[in-house]
Amino acid sequence: MTSAAKEKLVIFDTTLRDGEQVPGSQLNTIEKIEIAKELELLGVDVLEAGYPLSSPGDFKSVTEISKAVTKPIISALTRAQERDIDVAIEALKFAKRGRVHTGIGTSPLHIKYKFNSTPEQIIERAVKAVSYARRFIDDVEFFAEDAGRTPNEYLAQVVEAVIAAGATTINLPDTTGYCTPFEYGEKIKYLKNNVKNVDKAILSAHCHNDLGMATANALAGVLNGVRQVECTINGIGERAGNTSMEEIVMIIKSHHDMPVYTDIDTKRFMKLSRMVSNMMRMPVQPNKAIVGRNAFAHSSGIHQDGMLKHRENYEIIDPVDVGVTDSSIVLTARSGRAALDHHLRRLGYELKGDDLDAAYTKFLVVADAQKSVSDEDLRMIAGANSDVNANRIRLDHLQVVCGKSAIPMATVRLIVDGEPHTATAAGNGPIDASLNAVRQILTTQVNLEEFLIQAFNRGTDDVGKVHIQIENKGNVFYGFSANTDIITASVEAYIDAVSKIPS
Repeated sequence: MTSAAKEKLVIFDTTLRDGEQVPGSQLNTIEKIEIAKELELLGVDVLEAGYPLSSPGDFKSVTEISKAVTKPIISALTRAQERDIDVAIEALKFAKRGRVHTGIGTSPLHIKYKFNSTPEQIIERAVKAVSYARRFIDDVEFFAEDAGRTPNEYLAQVVEAVIAAGATTINLPDTTGYCTPFEYGEKIKYLKNNVKNVDKAILSAHCHNDLGMATANALAGVLNGVRQVECTINGIGERAGNTSMEEIVMIIKSHHDMPVYTDIDTKRFMKLSRMVSNMMRMPVQPNKAIVGRNAFAHSSGIHQDGMLKHRENYEIIDPVDVGVTDSSIVLTARSGRAALDHHLRRLGYELKGDDLDAAYTKFLVVADAQKSVSDEDLRMIAGANSDVNANRIRLDHLQVVCGKSAIPMATVRLIVDGEPHTATAAGNGPIDASLNAVRQILTTQVNLEEFLIQAFNRGTDDVGKVHIQIENKGNVFYGFSANTDIITASVEAYIDAVSKIPS
């Protein structure tokens, strides 16, 4: 399909509203503004900033985000109540383009058990809310909560009534993630064919991931007439999360026969993914599509050989297109000679014939004995006499001062090539202070690409695991440590990563 024949798909981001409803992931206003600015640079069309009536903090966030960003439409969520709408209008007063997102449950379950109402009364309340919002603002989106479990015939009546009342976008949430892609697609098709004024509004998909089908359902919606998708960075959100923005956008970009296009700058995905993960304390699973640590990592020998011959043998997306420096050829016991040769050449060793075969035999012994094979292991396998980086740097002393009324300070003593070096630094927290002190000693220029803390279990005496990814001169290095003291683990993981940079 030619680009001229494609329609624009509106990307509605709800990371700061639905995504922020994840327990333990709440953001303050400053953090929300920082993410909102990155979402603006990413190119989202609509940015849902919050639910103003829910708390003074949410009201402030919607107000300040409305001031801070100018390109996206700023959406504020409300219930189908006049007071909610009044507060939303007030919060949106600084928005260049504002939207009230109001609605009510439409499924039999919601009508009976949530509202103790009747189908007729629900339509009346929906129409009243949309009409009231249109007194103050031209852009009104209506959500039919639990549309996924709402009978199509009744849903069509609701949609027709609220469009007639002035709704410009109709949100059709699969609130519980119940629908299959076929069911959700058929629901959209039914509305397109049976709502006489459907051309007066944009249909929107808001799909949850309870059964792992959020992105598939959103795509089914697009293929049947949806022209707005509501999604979040990393797919975060209530319970199992929402449609993942990076997934739906890259599906559309990768399949050239899609009827739609987006204006998203996909090269900003990885940076924003990590920002959201860090700020919201929501680690991204390594095998997450598009932005997971292993999304472009290859460990199978057959895959590695095919990748080295021609990338598209095993990658349908160029990692550069989503902000990843390059694919990773990870050495494990399943790797073949091609991968070993690739890494040896990267380190400056060119082995051929019997020499490569002998090195591969040694490599398999090492790979079977340990989970990963380091550059120092490769130097040993290649027959290098010096183990230049092994234990070259180690943590000898770490003292941290922090607390509610104290400026975080850290003093670090490292043993580098047998010599002690000490530094003291402040930071935005004890870990930041400790790493700043380490950087004063280890002056190698690196970019911290990923910092991940995980717990083995949930006890207060738990052992914390820290994974760090750094970049130096276009090369990526990984560090790992585990300790009951998470600050010590962080410093040791950083040292582990820096130690792998060739001298």
